[in-house]
Amino acid sequence: MYETEYHTTDLSQLSFLVTGGAGFIGSNLTTYLLKYGAKKVRVLDNLATGSLDNFAAFKDHPSFEFMEGDIRDLETCKKAMAGIDYVSHQAALGSVPRSINDPITSNDVNVSGFLNMLVAQKESANVKRLVYAASSSTYGDSPSLPKIEDKIGKPLSPYAVTKLVNELYADVFYKTYGSQTIGLRYFNVFGPKQSPTGAYAAVIPLFMQSLMDNESPTMNGDGEQTRDFTYVENAVQANVRGFFASDEVVNQVFNVAYGKRISLNTLWNSLKEISEKDIEANYGPPRKGDVRDSLANIDKAKKMIGYNPLFSVEDGMKITWEYFKEN
Repeated sequence: MYETEYHTTDLSQLSFLVTGGAGFIGSNLTTYLLKYGAKKVRVLDNLATGSLDNFAAFKDHPSFEFMEGDIRDLETCKKAMAGIDYVSHQAALGSVPRSINDPITSNDVNVSGFLNMLVAQKESANVKRLVYAASSSTYGDSPSLPKIEDKIGKPLSPYAVTKLVNELYADVFYKTYGSQTIGLRYFNVFGPKQSPTGAYAAVIPLFMQSLMDNESPTMNGDGEQTRDFTYVENAVQANVRGFFASDEVVNQVFNVAYGKRISLNTLWNSLKEISEKDIEANYGPPRKGDVRDSLANIDKAKKMIGYNPLFSVEDGMKITWEYFKEN
């Protein structure tokens, strides 16, 4: 992974903070930054959903620093930004079902925590820009496809509300304080280091774990719902491009996806082919708060930050399956 450089800036003179860096996307971004010689990569994580195992390859790297802490504490956020040039804010409580079961905690982490990060950025003398994880859930009940950044509907879950509020707060902080932020609306990111365990695991690692265990997965609904699945290296690329894009793109949000959609049934059949296993899926009721279809228009990200997703769903699934077999 990460054989392609997505930056032209010399990273050896720059320090980065990755919140949620013990998690899936954050640890992959940390891997990229260390591979290409960042002066420092500090990870802030409370380990609620992240894992120290994701640090195994670089825990002793001289440029790596782990800071255990919670973004719900403002002083922790301020301390984490000391001496930092660029911030990647990945820390959040993901999952639509989790937010439906516990909206208060999702709000505390995703809204109050995000606000703390913006306040800490505003008061920092050194942070140049904060790139944050937004979400395709922001499109809500909008029926239009593909999804275009300036056309959203009403949120369908507490999680979606929190991610929309992030965008609103970022906009206000830019207009009020001049804070430089860029939001990345992720579309169903998957790849190595994504956990298949827990009540709120994402669908691709769940499917892969079922194949590893020779068990039938449970599909929510009829399996014909579609998603724009996005391999994690594409998401890492978007973060890196967001750090160094021109000031003209500040206070913008961008779709981060591959730009194609497939159904869950097609996804399962593809994974069966890759794994060379013939297991039938079970079907259960649809999940509350889920959108039926999702597809991103990525023209804005291509034009404004130079985003160019190199990995298709099929390419990504093959790489991820090999990772699952080895780990």
